[in-house]
Amino acid sequence: MNLRSIETRTRTWWRRAQRGMAQDAGYSTETVIVTALLVIMGLAVIGIIASKVTAKAGGIDLG
Repeated sequence: MNLRSIETRTRTWWRRAQRGMAQDAGYSTETVIVTALLVIMGLAVIGIIASKVTAKAGGIDLG
């Protein structure tokens, strides 16, 4: 394998990699947004459950 062949293969690989990154750029942003929304919803559910458990525990008559 000569240097010219290695250079050609490297350039071809680099161009394909750049095209692949450009096509997936919007997907990664969408994934981050969806993940953030799921985390926020999960925290809200945990907050609701914690407040209900605390209220129920506060209503227990100890004596």
